[in-house]
Amino acid sequence: MDGNMQTALGQAEGGRQGGDPFLGNAVEIALVTRDARRTIAGLWALGIGPWRIYTFDPTNTTNQTYRGRPSPFVMKVCFAAVGQMIWEVIEPISGDTIFSEFLDSHGEGLHHIAYDCNGSPFEERVAEFERRGFSMIQGGSWMGQNHFAFFGTEESTSMVFETYFFPDDWVYPEPEGLYPSEG
Repeated sequence: MDGNMQTALGQAEGGRQGGDPFLGNAVEIALVTRDARRTIAGLWALGIGPWRIYTFDPTNTTNQTYRGRPSPFVMKVCFAAVGQMIWEVIEPISGDTIFSEFLDSHGEGLHHIAYDCNGSPFEERVAEFERRGFSMIQGGSWMGQNHFAFFGTEESTSMVFETYFFPDDWVYPEPEGLYPSEG
C-alpha cells in the first residue's frame, strides 16, 4: 500500500496502525473460473504472469476434505507471482468443492484471499479460525507438504479466507504446463 494511503488511514482511525494481528499479511489473491486457460490469458494481457499450471487430484493432494468430511476432488490450479503477491486461478474439474459451489451461486470471479497468519504453525492457524467461529470448509495437503485450509467466512465477510503453509525448503514441482508457453 502506498505510504501516503497508510498514513491517511492511520490518521483517520485515530493514529491506530492495524488491528488484531491474527491474519498477518495477505499473500495470495484467487479467482475461480470455468476456463483456467482463458482466465490466465486475460490476466497475462494485464501483466500478471507467467503462469505455472498444475492439476490437484488425490494422487498429489492428500487429506482432501469438504465441509468436514473426506471428499476427493480434482481441480486445475494455476499460479503466478507478481511482487510479493501470489495470484491463483482455480478451475474445479470434479468432486465436491467450495469452488464449484461458488461458480453455481456467483459465477466466475474473485473467490478468496490467503493470509500468512504471521507464520504461526498451520494447526494453530486452523484452531484460531475455528475459535473465532469459522470452520474449515475445504482443505488438503499438496505434495504432502503444502497444507491449505479454507474457512466459512463468506457469510460474515462476503468472501472466503484461506491460509496455507509451505515449508522453508519448498520447491514447486515441475508444472504440467506454462503460460505463455516456453518456445
